[in-house]
Amino acid sequence: MSLFKRLRDLTLSNVYAMIEKAEDPIKLTDQYIRDMTEDLEDAEKAVAQQIALEKKFKALYEEQEALFQKRTEQAHIAAQEQNIELARRVLEDKQAVEKKMIEYKEAYSENQLLANNLRAKLDEMRKQLEEMKNKRDTLVARYQAAKTQTQINKTMSGFGSGTAAAGMKRMEDKMRQAEAMAEASNDLAASKGKSIDEEFASRSGNKAVDDELAALLKQYEK
Repeated sequence: MSLFKRLRDLTLSNVYAMIEKAEDPIKLTDQYIRDMTEDLEDAEKAVAQQIALEKKFKALYEEQEALFQKRTEQAHIAAQEQNIELARRVLEDKQAVEKKMIEYKEAYSENQLLANNLRAKLDEMRKQLEEMKNKRDTLVARYQAAKTQTQINKTMSGFGSGTAAAGMKRMEDKMRQAEAMAEASNDLAASKGKSIDEEFASRSGNKAVDDELAALLKQYEK
């Protein structure tokens, strides 16, 4: 039946494979659930119709079976009463009833088998739909985790490189330049800050050392 095409041609394994390749597996999963739900509703109607046929032929068969038994009893009664004409009519009708009973029994058996097959397929569709619904949360979680991981990897790939690294290097260069300027400024301030007395004290201090050194060297002259 065409109503069971999805069950026949599109197994859950194929559905999952298509979902994982999709750009948005969440939307695709939801669409599959909607499609399978609609198919299941149509299948349920078809199975209900088939079950109705099964019950119809069962009732017809049982009706003819009961009538067959009745005609058999009536034939015996007519024969016991020696009512030949009535017995003949009963037996003729019994044959017609038996023919219908056989036909209805065959139709009932065929429709019962078909209904049972459809019931099994319907149960399988319900099972797959339920499995798909249960799987949806897992698929959504996996998809969201994959998106997050991709975003993190993308962010980390540019972290500490490119513009940021160049900017950091410029800051280091500026810092070294500022430190050099500060040191030069300290030296300049120190040289300009000495008073006249300090300059002379420094000079006299150096002269005293020179005089002492000269006297020491003179002691060892030959």
